[in-house]
Amino acid sequence: MDDGKDPGALRTIGEVATALGVRQHVLRYWEQQFPMLRPLKRSGGRRYYRREDVELLSRINTLINHEGYTLKGARQAIEKGPAAVAASDQPATEPPTAETAFDDEANGSDALLASLKRIRARLAQALEAAP
Repeated sequence: MDDGKDPGALRTIGEVATALGVRQHVLRYWEQQFPMLRPLKRSGGRRYYRREDVELLSRINTLINHEGYTLKGARQAIEKGPAAVAASDQPATEPPTAETAFDDEANGSDALLASLKRIRARLAQALEAAP
């Protein structure tokens, strides 16, 4: 975080929120969801974040807002490493794009029907695997 302060200096919730591009209430919510995140709290309940807190918040922000993890998946990734994240949190395969699903309009309705059948089969497998 390059805000002109000493790297070891404490940061307020407003400074961290601005640096990460998230709202302050989101940071407070993440404190509830991630038990390893514990900023210093001084009189009046003001939060002060240490360098390691800011690094953790940055990692949480990246997982949730940029990599598409759920809160539960992000917590697991941080606690146990990325390999421990449940398969349900990340897609097993890349979803088909319009180009791959319908690579040639000349294929017409046969290609569309085949594509829809593949999608139906994947959905049925996902439902069977769900807890």
